[in-house]
Formats: sequence, C-alpha cells, structure tokens
Amino acid sequence: MKILVTGGAGFIGSHFVEKCLALGHSVAVVDEFNDFYDPAIKRANVAGFAKDAPVHEADIRDADAMLRIVKDGRFDSIVHLAARAGVRPSIKDPRLYVETNILGTLNLLEAAKQGNVPRFICASSSSVYGVLKTLPFREDLALTQTISPYAATKLAGEQICSNFSHLFGLRTINLRFFTVYGPRQRPDLAIHSFTKAIHEGRSIQQFGDGSTRRDYTYIDDIIQGMTACLAYEGQLCDVFNLGESQTTTLSDLIATIERALGKKAVIEKKPDQPGDVPVTYADITKAKALLAYDPHTKIAEGIPRFVEWFLASRK
Repeated sequence: MKILVTGGAGFIGSHFVEKCLALGHSVAVVDEFNDFYDPAIKRANVAGFAKDAPVHEADIRDADAMLRIVKDGRFDSIVHLAARAGVRPSIKDPRLYVETNILGTLNLLEAAKQGNVPRFICASSSSVYGVLKTLPFREDLALTQTISPYAATKLAGEQICSNFSHLFGLRTINLRFFTVYGPRQRPDLAIHSFTKAIHEGRSIQQFGDGSTRRDYTYIDDIIQGMTACLAYEGQLCDVFNLGESQTTTLSDLIATIERALGKKAVIEKKPDQPGDVPVTYADITKAKALLAYDPHTKIAEGIPRFVEWFLASRK
C-alpha cells in the first residue's frame, strides 16, 4: 500500500511510519516542523527512515501544496495526524487551531477527493467527549458540548470527514486517541515533563487535587489499532476509541513515575486548569470487535518503559 502520513515527524506519526515500513508499505511524510516544540526532536524522529520515506516539508494549511503532494503520490491511504495539539495552547490562540485543525483537514480531504485516494484515516481525540458523565465513553454517545477550542476543532474534523464520506464516497475513519505516551513522547506532555523535572530535581506543577483521571495509552497499542484501520472495510464513515480502558489518577501517575525513577517529586500545587476535563475513559468494545484491537500495556508496565527510554536518551 502507498500511504501518506501527515505529521509523520511527530511522536505518534514517526512510530506509525516505522511500523508501516516494517510491514512493507511505501510511505511518504508531510510535516511542517513547526516550533511548537523543538523541531530538532522531529528531525531526529525522521532521521532513521528519511532514506526510505520521502519527507515533504509543507504546511497542511497550504491547499495547493497538499493537492500537489497527494496527486503526485497516487496514494492508497492518507493517515492524517498533523494538527496543532493541546488544550491550553488552544485557549491562547484559537484561530491557529481552527486554521490548522479544521481548514488543514479540509485541505487534505479535498486533496484525497481530487487525487482519488480511497481511504482517509484521521486522528481525533478523547477531548471531544468534554465533561460527559456517562462512563466509559462510547463512540455512539451524543456530543453536545466541548470545553476547549482544541476539542472543538477535533470534533469539527470528524464532522467534515463524515461529509466527504456521505457526499463523495470517501472511506473515513476517525480515531479518538486517549492520552498516548511512550518513547519519543512530546516533551510538553505531562508524563515526559514530570519525568524530566523529577529526574533533574526540579518541582512539578500539579493542577488540581490530583484526583483527575486519564486513560493513558501506550504507543505500541495505539499503533496496533491504527495499522488495523488500513484494512478496515466496515462502515464507509466510522469512529473508534483507541485507549487502554483503564484510568489512573494524577496522584497515582506521579507516584508511578517516582517509583520508576527512584526519586521523589517536589510537587507545586496549582488550581484546576481551564479546559481540562475531570476524566477520560475509553470504551474499546467496538475497536476490539471490528479492528481486533488488543491493548495490553498497563500504566505500571508502560511508565518504566518510558523512563528507561528517557534515561537512555540523555546519555
């Protein structure tokens, strides 16, 4: 299969590209290499496969560039991971998130339509569930209110995908990722930033009383679910949760990192952050049934793996 991966230099994207190449697929990458975090990290991510997967340095907001890349590549599938990520930054600059996550996604969908690409797999987020009290979150729950611009743009992306399926027969699959972590995780995310601060003896900021819960998903499990979507022939437009279906409190997460590092955290307590949800919890019944999704890396195993990578990366 010929696959275009947008955001292929990022954390999830680079792991997915490596997996696709290992399976014998032909892969090309689009990435902007923006400065949301150090672009050198993303360039290091692609260094291992750049000779096997051409990397197009381009912005998904550039409709002409996306159309040219897609038409020239004659792809069988687009896996669209490129996005502006994060709840808190989206509150500071919502326009950037709308332009990138909504208009950028529209540009790729238009390119898929005009380039006759039959399959479009798109990264969504657990953030689309907002503050729903029905747990665990199922894909068929009515989503009536998001609480951050980031979440709103991800839900809008899902809706635009459904339009293209209904109107133009494009197979679209949206994947709602639940707090992905593992080797090469973005440095701004909690597990990475906490690990770095504790290792260096600096304080960490704990927002809220530590009772917020997240469904943390190890990168290998996410990649397994994503790969299954390359062969999915179910509904023309579909949505899947990809999580571990296990929640961990913020306090327990910090304690798990402390044990893995063998160091105690210096905790600086802060008020709850606007836009943060109290809990994320994936019902993965549908993904198990239709994608043979089989996550098995629990947080007690995944955090020590991440810490091992973190310490090795600093040598």
